[in-house]
Amino acid sequence: MSYSVGQVAGFAGVTVRTLHHYDDIGLLVPSERSHAGHRRYSDADLDRLQQILFYRELGFPLDEVAALLDDPAADPRAHLRRQHELLSARIEKLQKMAAAVEQAMEARSMGINLTPEEKFEVFGDFDPDQYEEEVQERWGDTDAYRQSRQKTASYTKEDWQRIQDEADALTRRFVALMEAGAPADSEGAMDAAEDHRQGIARNHYDCGHEMHTCLGEMYVSDERFTRNIDAARPGLAVYMRDAILANAAGIWRSANASSEPRCCTAVSRPRCGG
Repeated sequence: MSYSVGQVAGFAGVTVRTLHHYDDIGLLVPSERSHAGHRRYSDADLDRLQQILFYRELGFPLDEVAALLDDPAADPRAHLRRQHELLSARIEKLQKMAAAVEQAMEARSMGINLTPEEKFEVFGDFDPDQYEEEVQERWGDTDAYRQSRQKTASYTKEDWQRIQDEADALTRRFVALMEAGAPADSEGAMDAAEDHRQGIARNHYDCGHEMHTCLGEMYVSDERFTRNIDAARPGLAVYMRDAILANAAGIWRSANASSEPRCCTAVSRPRCGG
């Protein structure tokens, strides 16, 4: 059994361009070629791709991944054991960070100032307030920022938990669509994108379709957004961005817009909200 590059891209949640790149650098060379010269991937190739994506998720650069996988003395089971250990350590770290974020949210909602020791207990050298400063610098004078601050000022721990539960459910919905092979411009994906937009408007600030496309672009252009979103499934950030753009385009077309949807440019994107 062999699979086309498009099928493999759909299975793995990566782009065809990524698979081409892996082939070009010798990291994942497909075992077969069709009579027309097209790439065909075997089950063994898919196993190797899985290993590659595991290591990439763990932050290994491509050259190190290649060295690890091409080591003739390496046991495939040893790779899995190493990855399991590393992922388990990351899960433990993220759980501690999630608990710290929850504590910070609860403290903010109750007007409690955390001590420096409490702030840095989990984050180490990472400053949780650095992003607050960036948010104020980039969006502090926007209506979206003011609306968000006004709405969230009175949120309780239960409100934040509800918002997080909604976000988690929507993430699972997007992932399920990807795993089912639904294109980003399918009705289901666009419906999920619209629910995403309405959730932002309901919980944070007015989010029109143009604003929403700006956010979608930022999910891909800002590696921090991409890394966090892709933690649920590799390629999810791009999929969400594409679904958001498709949804906005559909709305504009249905409203008989005279031009294509206008996304934020590199200059205006920082003012699109967060």
